[in-house]
Amino acid sequence: MGMLNKPSSRRSMMKKVAATAVAAMVGENLFAHVSASEAALGPLKGRINNSVCKWCYNAIPLEDFCLAAKKMGITGLDLIGPKDWAIVKKHGLTVALADGAGKGINQGFNDPLLHDELVKSYEDLIPKAAEAGISQIICFSGTRKGLDDEQGIKNCVAGLKRLMPTAEKYNVTIVMELLNSKVDHRDYQCDHTKWGVAVCEGVGSDRFKLLYDIYHMQIMEGDVIATIKKYNKYFSHYHTAGVPGRHEIDETQELNYPAIMKAIVDTGFKGFVAQEFIPIREDKLASLKQSIEICDV
Repeated sequence: MGMLNKPSSRRSMMKKVAATAVAAMVGENLFAHVSASEAALGPLKGRINNSVCKWCYNAIPLEDFCLAAKKMGITGLDLIGPKDWAIVKKHGLTVALADGAGKGINQGFNDPLLHDELVKSYEDLIPKAAEAGISQIICFSGTRKGLDDEQGIKNCVAGLKRLMPTAEKYNVTIVMELLNSKVDHRDYQCDHTKWGVAVCEGVGSDRFKLLYDIYHMQIMEGDVIATIKKYNKYFSHYHTAGVPGRHEIDETQELNYPAIMKAIVDTGFKGFVAQEFIPIREDKLASLKQSIEICDV
């Protein structure tokens, strides 16, 4: 009888071993998934101040996103409006760049007909931002609509100069974003670094700077590291994304982000670098975590 039971016992044992192995593999895969998106990163070098644009993760509630971002070593959130400032602060994070007070990307300071409205809106917002501990607010040039570049610069300078006394009083920097007009924002006027620098020089205040968006400027002019080295004094904020496509900043795209981050660090920059890529992987937080690791130079 004992001999007859041996094959049955062996099959039973093999099934148990197989089941244990499968369970272990499943467990490892589950752990890998969790660790990729939810586990805290190890200590970062701290040479880059990390922020992230919440709009790229709109499906994730803000409270949950703050918790996840903090685990990754992210200390700031970008493009947050006043109604959400308190939530960000509650989680010990900074609004690194506040949402603007204007009508959006297409209607900006290059249109003199909008100056009164824009100045009033920003003058209302600046003291509120300062009270909330926020030091930067975004703004835009607007689209050309047939306006030549020289006149666009003059118009922006005229409107922004009106804002500078308030910005200087409250130590809040108004930051104009450099965007591409080739792929994402057709006809946008502040689409080259030199154009934005000309506005900075015309305004003549440390409370007006540029947001150098690496993705957008790679599309428009390339030469990213040389531009950062030459014009960094005009940049108070940076955005990232992969080129082409505006997705993850990993090996699937053309920019060498570790080298770019090193160039930023070498300028002595102490502001924020914000991730603004649109993740296409299923685990979007894993992509965000990877981007922080890539930029940790």
